[in-house]
Amino acid sequence: MLSAPLVVLLQPRGLAWAGATVAALASFAIALALTIAVLDGQPQVYAMGGWPAPYGIALGVDAFSALVLLVVTGAGAASLLAARPSIDQQIEQERQPLFYSAWLLGLAGLVGIVVSADAFNIFVFMEISSLASYILIAGGPDRRALPAVFKYLIMGTIGATFYLIGVGLIYMMTGTLNLADMEARIGDVVDMNPILVAAGFITIGLALKAAVFPLHVWLPNAYTQAPHMVTVFLAACATKVALYVLIRFDYLVFQAKLADHEVQFALFAMPLAILGILVASAVAMFEGNLKRLLATSSVAQIGYILLGASFVSQAGLSASVMHIFNHALAKGGLFLAVACLAYHYRDLRLDQLGGAAARMPWTCAALVVCGFSLIGIPGTAGFISKWLLISAALESGPWGWGLVAVILVSSLMAVVYIWRIVEAVYFRAAVEGDSQPAEAPLQLLLVTWLVALLNIFFGLFPGVPLELANSTATLLAGFAS
Repeated sequence: MLSAPLVVLLQPRGLAWAGATVAALASFAIALALTIAVLDGQPQVYAMGGWPAPYGIALGVDAFSALVLLVVTGAGAASLLAARPSIDQQIEQERQPLFYSAWLLGLAGLVGIVVSADAFNIFVFMEISSLASYILIAGGPDRRALPAVFKYLIMGTIGATFYLIGVGLIYMMTGTLNLADMEARIGDVVDMNPILVAAGFITIGLALKAAVFPLHVWLPNAYTQAPHMVTVFLAACATKVALYVLIRFDYLVFQAKLADHEVQFALFAMPLAILGILVASAVAMFEGNLKRLLATSSVAQIGYILLGASFVSQAGLSASVMHIFNHALAKGGLFLAVACLAYHYRDLRLDQLGGAAARMPWTCAALVVCGFSLIGIPGTAGFISKWLLISAALESGPWGWGLVAVILVSSLMAVVYIWRIVEAVYFRAAVEGDSQPAEAPLQLLLVTWLVALLNIFFGLFPGVPLELANSTATLLAGFAS
């Protein structure tokens, strides 16, 4: 956050990008250090100004926070490392310092949400990240981004307002904003009706922010019309942070004290997750624009995360948290490949991408690797979380086989829409005179391949994220029980 105004002062060409990238890499290094400490069994807690909670504001990092921190800071660092060629192409030079400043504010807001242990400060950081995101999406050359941002702004404002109303109701009944203190004091509340209303407001508000079906209408347009590297950043982590708050709030505050709330949560979340998975996958199968196709598929992947959480079991939570990590890798890599393609193909319609594999073989190969991870092919990161999700579904009771069928059918749908991309770039004839090799700039291509290889690495060696996911599931399931 302190780096954001400093970046505005870096007017000479390239310095604003360098300053923003250094700040993002530093954040990623700190997240790695915090993750190592958490893996050693040392959750980190910091009292702002030396005032202990609940009197002061507390920051905290446990296994769940550490995994989401890695996703957010990793997405920010990777997208900024790769960003300069694409941003130079899409953003005027004189506007770039302001653009990178907004990027850092967005990153700071998302990180603040993850580390905050205070319900109101989650809202404050939510607003910082949202306002910065509106600027980033509208910052590109395409005027169609403006109505997309307006829809995003309206939906985001409604979501934030619902969340704040819920927090206000809980504060009215408990007199605290600290999440741990809330959980302790809710048990002493005599009239639970305001708490139940608060649970509804908070859940709906965060579902809007997370683009849970059918509250997702802002997402496809926003991701499609945003500058390509902004889409990489937001698609990898923005909705994951909202889901993080939703899961954390519900399990640590509501399910710990409200009788039968786990049933209420499951009855709310599971149908929406299943509909999101199937409907969004079906829409993606017929989408003609590459970027919009991948944006629509994100709604289905959000459904997988919510489905795992809706099992209200340790296995389901582990699968849900693992998919937060793995989907960030897969979708971040896919949108990086899209940014590479966009360097030479301004129109990203599938029927205009014929011969792209001959012209940009490395880009298309990375796209295929990340597409396999999105499908859940064995040997990729996506397979791990889908396998965990299927295992959790089989443990969930008599409906387990039906849920497994939903997961398998949706994976086949993913095969269809990923195959449409592969067919377009590998098997359609190139436009005449457009078959000479012309890869994306090396800086962008290297980061794309780094993320693609990480999809394979964490598919073969999932130890660290799996340990964090299992620790998170143990923690949350313990509170819920």
